[in-house]
Amino acid sequence: MILYHGSNIVVDKPQLIPQNRALDFGRGFYTTENKVQAISFAEKVFRRRKEGKPVVSAYMFDDDIAFSACSFLRFGLPDEAWLDFVSAHRNRTYQGEIYELIYGPVANDDIFLTFHLYASGELSKEETLSRLKVKKLYNQLVFSSEKAISYLIFVGTLDEKE
Repeated sequence: MILYHGSNIVVDKPQLIPQNRALDFGRGFYTTENKVQAISFAEKVFRRRKEGKPVVSAYMFDDDIAFSACSFLRFGLPDEAWLDFVSAHRNRTYQGEIYELIYGPVANDDIFLTFHLYASGELSKEETLSRLKVKKLYNQLVFSSEKAISYLIFVGTLDEKE
């Protein structure tokens, strides 16, 4: 499988670094199978940091080997379990099991308002999930341990690959 990571620099050696904000699946190195999503994220990072340039780094990833060697959590859809997991991470209240690899939908900027309304109590869990079902959500695969990251093999940047 090929995975992508959008940033304002080339990331040839992925690392776990301190996060300056609460993310969907907590601390980790975030990747996606979707080129368009990675390009969009690279542009956002570049605009936010105001240095470097938008860069999409690409990696080979043997998911069969890594998923069997690492603790792994998979969310297929934005369901109740996913909503609870993401909400707890975004609120920095997650107390559950720590997984080395986490796969599932991205709670991106397009659904920020829905999450905000849910977190403030203005939407019920059912209303929130109903609104999320009509959105096109991209995927993400998060590496939250050095062991998991060791299964990523940098192959270049997106512009080098095409």
